[in-house]
Amino acid sequence: MPPKEHKQPAGRSRLGTEITQDTDIYTSDKYSDYSATIASSDGLDADNSDDEAEETMGRPGRFDITAPQELLDEIDAANSSEREAAAERASAASQKQRQQHARRELPASGSYAETVRKAQLDREEAELLAKLHKQSADRAEAQAGARQGSGKRKWDDQTPVHPSASAAAAAAATPRRRNRWDETPADVHVTAAVEDTPRRARSRWDETPVGVHAAAAAVDATPRRAASRWDETPAHGSAAMAMAAAMATPGAGARAAPAAMAARNQPLSDDDLDALLPAAGFAVVPAPDAYVPLRTPARRQQLQQQQQQQPALFHMADGAHAPRHALVASAEDALGGGPGALPPMGPDDVQYFGRLLDGGDDADGDAEAAAERQVLRLLLRIKNGAAPQRKAAMRQLGERARTLGAAAVFGQTLPLLMAPTLEPQQRHVLVKVLDRALLRLGDLARPHVHRILVVVEPMLADVADRFAQAEARQVISNLSKAAGLPAMLAALRPDVDHADAFVRRTTAHALAVVGAALGVPQLLPFVRALCGSRKAAMARQTGALVVQQTAVLLRSGVLPHLAGLAGGVAPLLEDAAPAVRTAAALALAALAQSAAPYGVEAFAPALPPLWAGVRAHSGRALAAFLAAAGHVAALMEAEHAAEAVRRLLPVVLREFHSPDEHMRGVVLAVARRCVARGPAALPRATLLQDVLPALFTCFWTRRAALRPRTAAHVVGATEDLALRAGAGAVVARLVPLLKDEAADLRAMAARATAGVLRAAGAGDVDGRLEELLVDGLLYAFQEQADAAHAPVLLDAFGAAVDALGTRATPYLQQVASALLWRLNNPSPLVRQHAADLAGRLAPAMHACGQDELLARVSVVLFEYLGEEYPDVLGSILAALGAVVSVIGVQQMQPPAGDLLPRLAPILKNRHEKVQEACLDVVGRIADRAPAHVPPREWMRCCFALLDLLRAPRKAIRRAAVSTFGYIARAIGPQDVLATLLSNLRVQERQNRVCTTVAIAIVAESCAPFTVLPALMNEYRVPELNVQNGVVKSLAFLFEYIGPVARDYVYAVTPLLEDALTDRDLVHRQQAAAVIRHLALAVAGLGNEEPLLHLLNFLWPNIFETSPHSICAVLEAIESCRVCLGPARIMMYALQGLFHPARKVRDVYWRIYNMMFVGAQPALVAYYPRIEDEPLHTYRRYDLEYML
Repeated sequence: MPPKEHKQPAGRSRLGTEITQDTDIYTSDKYSDYSATIASSDGLDADNSDDEAEETMGRPGRFDITAPQELLDEIDAANSSEREAAAERASAASQKQRQQHARRELPASGSYAETVRKAQLDREEAELLAKLHKQSADRAEAQAGARQGSGKRKWDDQTPVHPSASAAAAAAATPRRRNRWDETPADVHVTAAVEDTPRRARSRWDETPVGVHAAAAAVDATPRRAASRWDETPAHGSAAMAMAAAMATPGAGARAAPAAMAARNQPLSDDDLDALLPAAGFAVVPAPDAYVPLRTPARRQQLQQQQQQQPALFHMADGAHAPRHALVASAEDALGGGPGALPPMGPDDVQYFGRLLDGGDDADGDAEAAAERQVLRLLLRIKNGAAPQRKAAMRQLGERARTLGAAAVFGQTLPLLMAPTLEPQQRHVLVKVLDRALLRLGDLARPHVHRILVVVEPMLADVADRFAQAEARQVISNLSKAAGLPAMLAALRPDVDHADAFVRRTTAHALAVVGAALGVPQLLPFVRALCGSRKAAMARQTGALVVQQTAVLLRSGVLPHLAGLAGGVAPLLEDAAPAVRTAAALALAALAQSAAPYGVEAFAPALPPLWAGVRAHSGRALAAFLAAAGHVAALMEAEHAAEAVRRLLPVVLREFHSPDEHMRGVVLAVARRCVARGPAALPRATLLQDVLPALFTCFWTRRAALRPRTAAHVVGATEDLALRAGAGAVVARLVPLLKDEAADLRAMAARATAGVLRAAGAGDVDGRLEELLVDGLLYAFQEQADAAHAPVLLDAFGAAVDALGTRATPYLQQVASALLWRLNNPSPLVRQHAADLAGRLAPAMHACGQDELLARVSVVLFEYLGEEYPDVLGSILAALGAVVSVIGVQQMQPPAGDLLPRLAPILKNRHEKVQEACLDVVGRIADRAPAHVPPREWMRCCFALLDLLRAPRKAIRRAAVSTFGYIARAIGPQDVLATLLSNLRVQERQNRVCTTVAIAIVAESCAPFTVLPALMNEYRVPELNVQNGVVKSLAFLFEYIGPVARDYVYAVTPLLEDALTDRDLVHRQQAAAVIRHLALAVAGLGNEEPLLHLLNFLWPNIFETSPHSICAVLEAIESCRVCLGPARIMMYALQGLFHPARKVRDVYWRIYNMMFVGAQPALVAYYPRIEDEPLHTYRRYDLEYML
């Protein structure tokens, strides 16, 4: 039915406004030559273009515009079947629209998020399918145009049929011309006969697009019903469908792209080839016999990870691709939880372990390949596996190293050790593997010495990681013992004169390790040959470096070889190469430092060139010669040392002004050694006039304070000078630095002041210097801004007050006023420092008789117990504890009765510093003045202490259980014991263990007879945790009370009998621990009978396999040996020493070995009597005479 035409009044727009036109310019038939329809620029909506045209033309309110009559006549001549197709498409579109409205009106079955997610999936699906259909349509149109010829233009195609009644008569006479917009693109293989057959038009949504592998014969000429594409399962060979399935999941684009590319790049099947190429004229060429598909490990690993991550979609597999999926399945079994479970690989592991993914079997290849695969499997478990997997793999690799072969083990381990992405922990376990393999392989490792050294030597130069250096030294040491000295020298000899200094240094270090492992005398000829080399100066330098590293490794062990090593290096001090001279001087310095204070005679040949070098050199070479001269001078006698110091001191003082930090460190160390030689070598006047001013001028600077190592050396040198020159002269130079603007320099001066006053005292500090010292320390304390400097300043203040003693009394009032004022400061850091200083000065205040001042400070501290910052509160509690420990609880202000109720709620604070300080105060009050606090408050503290048994720090738990003992002594054990016994029912093991310790402490504090009845009665509770807790409490109890346990042996024997026959392994283990402590406690006190009875119950447990259980049983048997004597244990052990079962013999021989170690002489009398044989005599005549 043609749409109705809506006329619009002339001169009026569709908005209703009047329009005036210039008729000379604009004619009334302006739009007569224009088309009424606009072709869509996108080919995706070609199927629905007719429907949209009808809807647009039939909608009221549109412009009344039409096409030229001749064009309309041509359109009306279209086939009537096209009108029917357009009507069907319109009805299908209307039906789909109604279905969409109906779906919108249905109630949502899920949440809003699910509804949004489903809508997003539908939208992405529609977009993707539209894109795929467009591509298929373009290809079909291009191929159809190529077959029909190129003389036809696309604008000559038949236009969409206009539903006009006037065009119906011309439909039969006018030949139908094709239009690319009016019908669904044909399939690639649709024949011309099919095109001529009239059929009902279909929409692009009606059926699945036909793939490239569809056979042309499947298309018949009869009209077909349009089928929906969702009614069929997508074909496996369609890469587009695989991509569509992968992209349909939200956020799966990045994951699915490689999988879709892999599906697209699959080999073409026979059907695909028949569809693409003619059957005649082509043949499938078979693959060569030796052809192997390129399957790189990276691609296999990437595909395996993607298939593990992405969900299983509706992309179905067929039998043609079974081998590929079988390969992936085998890789998943290898890397997942399959039969040969291996840990997962990282992206960097594929290049090393990629061979494990090819699905091969160890029995397929040769023996070497099988061994390499086994080693790779074990190495992967060691590198990436969990702890049990790693331990088992390391044990297997160590045991099977000789079976697998050195080539397989080292060929796979060494490249893995050189991986740049190796983590320190992984490198540690791999080096351990290498070390164990060397111990097992022995001389089989000799062909691989050079490869091992190439991997391990760089670890010797890793200064930042001392553990790596130790591991490398251990590996080279074991390699030297396995391969021997000739093999090691043959591998290291080419690198002694290498052009790279790093290689020479690591080679020298390795040679030193070889010498330490095999003995210096064996390596000494080679070292002397290196030092005497005439061809290469670099070889001589390497020889000197070997001597230096040997001295560093052996330390005092170098003394037996000192003459040979020093004699080989001494001629190098006059070598022509400066680098060789420097290395020789450093070697002599290391030898002298390791041999101190002995061996000065060995350095006699080196002294003349050494003094000449000190005068002649400069820079780094001079630093090396000064270090050697200083260390050698420390070995000399007093008169010779004085001469050496006289030669060295001018050079040292001159180099104090050197800008080189290395030189400054060397001369500072030499100056300390010169000062340490005493007044005979360096008089006090020289120190005060020359050394001390130069030291403070050159080293006490802000630049030196910013470097921690330099600052530590300067402080140490200052303390040494104070011991020789007196504390007054040094402190007088330090006091101005306490008021310097630089905080680091103030902290450095405070550290030096504390060290000087502790080492030299304050005897020569006059009154004026006292005032300046206290004022400077107080200024530095008040001006501190960095929390890291607080401990240094507190220590300096305390050291100064302790050194001054009662002389500090006039200054305490001023210091206390400053503290009280700073306790009210808004800054929490300032309040914390003030509280810390109050606790540090409390002993000094009491020593100076300032108890009233101390009481006033304690009252102020008590008022600040409501502090909100835990760090500040912990410092306040620590200061209160210091005051309580100094003046006692009786003189404490406020009294203990007022203080403890304030402390009970603070015990619930979770801050570790607060808990530890609060427990200290509560424990002191409970220990020294329990009567000042009512029992109700003590019980409140008990309940709060139960929570502290779960504290992560052991010191807090120990203080908590000790406080239980103090409280039980104060108020009696009954209430405290009831609280602790009820706590045995909790599930947390740490809490139960601490509770058992607390019960034992209560028994020790209040006598065992007050605790044992309730404890043994609690054992009757049929709960495993409670019974284990009771038995563990008995173990701790007998450990604590010692010999007092003799009165309770018979009382606990029935309980231990029941525990030793319990089915629970842990229960029997705890009972063995009780017997252990009980036997040691009553040894020699006449309680052998009950212990012998308990030994009969204990002995059947010797075959336990649990490590903790067997250790507890063997320790209990050893304790019974101490109590009962070795003879009785020997009678038990003889029954199984020669048992036919090896597992039984192993246990009995282990017990016998323990007895032999502990009481070997006592066993002689109890060995069984063996009759003599013709060739052997076993009788012990001397023993028989004695008996």
